[in-house]
Amino acid sequence: MVKPKRNIRLKNAVIGWSFIAIATLMIVLFYFYPMLQALLLSFQSGAGTNLTFIGLDNYIRLVKDPTFLTAVKNTVFYLIIQVPLMILLALFISVLLNDKTLKMKGFFRTAIFLPCVTSLVAYSVVFKYLFGTEGMINLFLMKVSIIDAPIQWLTDPFWAKIAIVIAITWRWTGYNMIFYLSALQNIDHSIYEAAKIDGASSVQQFFKITIPMLKPIILFTSITSTIGTLQLFDEVMNITKGGPGNATMTISQYIYDLSFKYTPDFGYAATVSYAIVIMIVIFSIIQFKVAGDRNG
Repeated sequence: MVKPKRNIRLKNAVIGWSFIAIATLMIVLFYFYPMLQALLLSFQSGAGTNLTFIGLDNYIRLVKDPTFLTAVKNTVFYLIIQVPLMILLALFISVLLNDKTLKMKGFFRTAIFLPCVTSLVAYSVVFKYLFGTEGMINLFLMKVSIIDAPIQWLTDPFWAKIAIVIAITWRWTGYNMIFYLSALQNIDHSIYEAAKIDGASSVQQFFKITIPMLKPIILFTSITSTIGTLQLFDEVMNITKGGPGNATMTISQYIYDLSFKYTPDFGYAATVSYAIVIMIVIFSIIQFKVAGDRNG
């Protein structure tokens, strides 16, 4: 009786592994192997395949590199301003669209989510023209007498950052909204009815019921948004090209410049890319601690 049971377990194990073997192989081949190669590359320097091992020299260079420090400062600015703004906006919109009395909910949900499926390059070019000196944004603001002269959205260091934040927020708010909306629809409505009977206002219900119930989703969207912002490239590259000067340059754009724009330095570029990995880990740990997640 023992052998047949062992044979059955072995057969089930073989069948199970056969289903995931190809996927596992692909993940190892196309994800983990390149990550390992990039880590090894970060300890080397040279042009093309003519690389030499230099130890920690690239990492020492990293902390003294003014361009890298500027890129980090810009990226953290986007992170601190844009991620909370987008999360709060997505949460607010999802609560409004979850209202059972709201008409045309399907239309509004689709309209807000549509920016997520637009081409990164196409929408970046559109925003570049919208925020031009004679673009529609300036024309509208002057028409309603909010400003007297056009704002230099793309040539002023501060306003260029604001234009990037607006562009990212426009595109990704709907993406996060879908997560919140799905979670809200899984909250038992009787909880709100009980709170209403107890005299809780809409604001109290939001902070005492909605926010705690959405805590895991808020943590998830915060981490994914943080990762996306730390890897920000397309919007900056297509709207401002990192300018004026390096005022809007991100870490990912600096990696691109090191690899393809300047004299190719793939070893140092790999070092900068691992700086993003370290930052992602640090910010993720902070978010887990702030959220009080015991499993983090």
